[in-house]
Amino acid sequence: MKTSNSQHRFVLVTRKTRLQELVERFNTWPQARFYLEHSNTDAQDYLHEHDHYQQHLREAERILRGLGRFQQLERSLLPNYQFSGNDMVVVIGQDGLVANTLKYLQGQPVIAINPDPARWDGKLLPFVIEDLRDVVTRTLAGKTDSKSITFAEARTNDGQIMRAVNDLFIGPKSHTSARYTLSWEGRSEMQSSSGIIVSTGFGSTGWFQSVLAGAMGVMHTRSHELNDGFGWDEQRLQFSVREPFPSRTTGVELVFGAITRQAPLRLESQMPENGVIFSDGIEADYLAFNSGTVVTVGVAEMQGQLVC
Repeated sequence: MKTSNSQHRFVLVTRKTRLQELVERFNTWPQARFYLEHSNTDAQDYLHEHDHYQQHLREAERILRGLGRFQQLERSLLPNYQFSGNDMVVVIGQDGLVANTLKYLQGQPVIAINPDPARWDGKLLPFVIEDLRDVVTRTLAGKTDSKSITFAEARTNDGQIMRAVNDLFIGPKSHTSARYTLSWEGRSEMQSSSGIIVSTGFGSTGWFQSVLAGAMGVMHTRSHELNDGFGWDEQRLQFSVREPFPSRTTGVELVFGAITRQAPLRLESQMPENGVIFSDGIEADYLAFNSGTVVTVGVAEMQGQLVC
């Protein structure tokens, strides 16, 4: 089996546990535990979660090394890692780790493992560690199904690209107003707002729903056709302008709509500084959106493939 799969590389994507992040902050586990105990937090829960996760990583490594070439990759390294076309990616973590991994791939299959079903539900985590060998073997043989996930893509006029599995945010870096010109479906409007959210079908039950709920509250209505979101594989996105401000120079007409391949969204920044574009809630990984920057947002050509 090892010989027949030698052309494949199995990349195991992991995350730091809460315990590891605390140790980085306080330098040692005893200091971190002291902090937790004095905050009336159960330190044993952190320790149990860490040990349980590490046990799953060791078991996954044992299985994958027995099937072919192996590489373990921590989440923070994803933006700079060069995946190959023959990679098979295994993610062990929460939904956010799966989403974060998908957008850095070029359509390679992703097998997502829930390391602790009692702790996390995980709508993107269909498997447990006991399934790993079987699902990898079946995937290699072409005997598994996969769900296609449509991505959003932001492309700037200087050639930079950012993709999103859940949503894109385009707006101010801090709690200030963004100024820009929005163009969509042949119409243009200068706007001042708290920014724009562009949601995929997969992300349409997340941040997008809070925006929708606020709008429905203002309108004193409880229902909307997008209350339940829309399909993960639908070839469209949905944009919503947050807190648009009407004035003599800024409008509030183009504040909500569908983005398709035929109707992309175009934004031109009017901000001298502090304009940003980031995806999936990861603010540290952003593109600048300052004066002179024009970004076109549309449906990405590439889709994610989640083995199910």
